[in-house]
Amino acid sequence: MNKIILALLLAGFGTQVIKLIGLWFKHKTLSWHDLVVTGGMPSSHAAFVVSLVTIIYLVEGLSTSFAISLVFAMVVLRDAFGVRRTAGEEGIVINDIMKKLKMKKKTHFSMGHTPLQVIVGSVLGFLVSVGVYYLL
Repeated sequence: MNKIILALLLAGFGTQVIKLIGLWFKHKTLSWHDLVVTGGMPSSHAAFVVSLVTIIYLVEGLSTSFAISLVFAMVVLRDAFGVRRTAGEEGIVINDIMKKLKMKKKTHFSMGHTPLQVIVGSVLGFLVSVGVYYLL
């Protein structure tokens, strides 16, 4: 199998499995919603894009694909702990206001990630790609 594809699959799905295991230990139960929930430790978004950048660099070196993946990763990482995190915090405030006003409308928002969650996901993505490249 192509090392780039293998690294991406292992990093992306591997971090989701780690996240599910963490949710299981925390809540002692899982639901279908847990498969698609955003946020949490570790960031699978971070693992996915850092794995992409790393494996492309290892396979192709300083190529155009590497540059494109690096810019893409920077946008995704910034969004994960910046924009989405801020939007999630604002969602909590909006929900609190709605409760105080006794409004019954249900809202949904994504919390995004803390910087630590992004760092751990990034490290996992990096390690997976290095492992795939050198061990397989």
